[in-house]
Parts: sequence; structure tokens; C-alpha cells
Amino acid sequence: MEELYTLEREVGRGSYGVVFEGHMAKTGQRVAIKRLPCSNPECIELYLQELWAMRATAMNHVNVIALHSCLLQTGPRTLKPLNPGKVPQRLVESVLKGRVAGAAQSQEGDDAQRGSSPAPGLQDRTNSLQGKTKSSASDSTTPHRPQNRVRKRPAPREEEEPQTPTHCLALWLVMEYCDGGDLNRYLLSRPPDCTRNRSVVGQLCSAVAFLHSLGITHRDLKPDNVLVCVTPGGPVVKVADFGLSKMSEGPVDGELTRQHYSSTCGSDFYMAPEVWGGLTYTAQADIFSLGVMFWAVLERITFLEEGAKQEQLGAYVCRGRWLMPLGEALWENANLQLCIPTKFKRASPLPPPPGAAMSTLLLNMLASDPEARPLADQLETRVSAALKEDAR
Repeated sequence: MEELYTLEREVGRGSYGVVFEGHMAKTGQRVAIKRLPCSNPECIELYLQELWAMRATAMNHVNVIALHSCLLQTGPRTLKPLNPGKVPQRLVESVLKGRVAGAAQSQEGDDAQRGSSPAPGLQDRTNSLQGKTKSSASDSTTPHRPQNRVRKRPAPREEEEPQTPTHCLALWLVMEYCDGGDLNRYLLSRPPDCTRNRSVVGQLCSAVAFLHSLGITHRDLKPDNVLVCVTPGGPVVKVADFGLSKMSEGPVDGELTRQHYSSTCGSDFYMAPEVWGGLTYTAQADIFSLGVMFWAVLERITFLEEGAKQEQLGAYVCRGRWLMPLGEALWENANLQLCIPTKFKRASPLPPPPGAAMSTLLLNMLASDPEARPLADQLETRVSAALKEDAR
């Protein structure tokens, strides 16, 4: 098979896969290539959810990461493009049966899962694998979060119609490349800039409104899952990582009944109270996550996980010497009064705190009652109006 892409270097590694910087062989265009080994049903389910969500966006919004193509690795030396709209039957079967369908017990399968060599179509130039560049050392006053409280929850299984039967050892997702890293790295490596912060907030509003209009609930919005492209006109943010996302048949905003979910999933500091409490929830949980992010971005509020070296943007409640996520605190006490602007120590240097109008909107986004939060299709207008009012 003709060579399609060249892998240049590793830029990220997580629990589920590895991301490489690469380029298209014919055009030289830079791309991000994510390898997702299909070694167990739980991982496969997350990969399929990400693939479905990214296909639905169809590169139609500047603030949502674009998927160029998906490749199937069916052996150590076998790679082929996956046709649009097609899903490998064996992967769906693996999710439904709870075991990897047709998994080979041979050395070929073992080599593919380890990713010891790229398949044809991928030229590997990664002599030494490098992780993500860490941001500068954090201020000694940065509050800490105990590591043993961090949880990430998998999504439940959902059935999809099987289509083309293909045994797949790995999926390779080819996406647009973001040279600014994630939102934590980008913002915290630079001095505070009110114009930049407001631009980031506005772009995220637009992205989530677009996703909700397609019936996509992200369910894991956080700065780590927002990537940044550096342009002469300023940063362009891209919502990414749709592994925990869910899709409904219609828009999740408006007069129609919204899809309810029951699985507790997401990342501690950005989860809504109803998710913390194990209740059914809707896309309004995404609005709460945005509220946490917006508060942290506008005031530059950070915390540091125990044992970690990189600060993270996120708002919280202090409980003695420990930090408590806002959603957890509000689940325990729905009448808790949040102090916006915050009175706690923020990361230095400090930007001006949000004004009265924006503070009120943030409180609305962080309401204990999901129905009291603004809908995504209203949010961009309300954020713009609040920022203008505070600027007078």
C-alpha cells in the first residue's frame, strides 16, 4: 500500500493510546495521528464513541477538532482506510460481548498491541519517544489536590448496528494538528491577557453550542481536552477527546425532551453535582463543566495534583488543607454560596477579576439545579453581553 503518513515524534501518551505528530506524505500537511490499540472491549467502546462523534462534526466548526480519516490496522503489516460511515463489525461485537472478537493469540497480535512497528502507510521517524512538554514549575502557593481522590470513570456500553466485518488490532485517527498544546499548557505558559481569556471563553461557548445542536453531549469538558492552534490573530481553541461523549437522535437544547444519561463519568473538578450524586443528567452537565473552566480561565485559578508537576486550571472549594471539586461540594450542600470573584489565593501574576455581570452568569452556569443553567444555544450571547456590560 502506498505510504500515506509519516510519524515524526510522540506528543502525547495516555491510558488509552498514543498521539504522534506527523504529516501527509503527498501534501506535507501536518497532522496529529492517534493510535488506539483494540485490546479490550472497554477501550474499544471509547474509541467507537470518539469516532462517531468526530464523524458527526464533519469538520464543520472551527472550534471542534477535525477528523481527516480513520485507518484500520488488521495486522502488524496491514493498514487500510476505513470508509466514511462504516464501523468494523468485529469492534462492535467486542463491545456487545464483553470480549475482543476474533482476537488472535499469535505473536502477530502481541506485536500489534505493543505497537512495535508501524504498518505500511505509516513511515516511523520517531527515534526517541517524547511525552508532552510540561509547563514551567508551579508557584509554591498553588493549592494541591490529593492524588488518591482523582477518578476517571468509563462510559457504559451502548449497542450499535454492526456493519463491515473486519478484525482490527488498532485504530489510527488522523486529525488536525494543534501546535499550542492543551489549554492548560497554553494559558499557564503565558502572562495573563484579558483579551485572550475572553476570546477563549467565547470560542468554547460556540463549540459547545455547535455540539449540542448536533445532539452530542461531551461529558468530559476540561482544559486538558481543549487544544490550541496558534495563529497570527490569536489562539484558536479546539474541543477534542470525545471518548466519553454520547449522541442523541436530535438536538439536546430547545423545547424537545433532552436525552438523560445515568453513568457517572468525567473528571472530578469539572463534574456537575448531579453526576457526582449518581443521578440521571442531561447535556446541562456540560454547561456546569464550562462554568468551572470559565471561572478558572478568567481568574487564573489553578491547582496541582499530588505528585504532578503541571498546574491545572480549575475552580474548587477549600475544605481545610484539602480541595473539594465544586460539583462534589454542591452535591453535599445545594445551598452553598460560591464566592465569585474568588477570595482564595490565585496563580500569580493575577488578571483582573470578572465583573458583576460575568460573575452572575458564572453563578448561573454553576447552579445546583441543572434547569437553572443557561442552555448552550443561549450561552454565547449571554457571555458576550456580560463581558460588554462589565467593560463599561
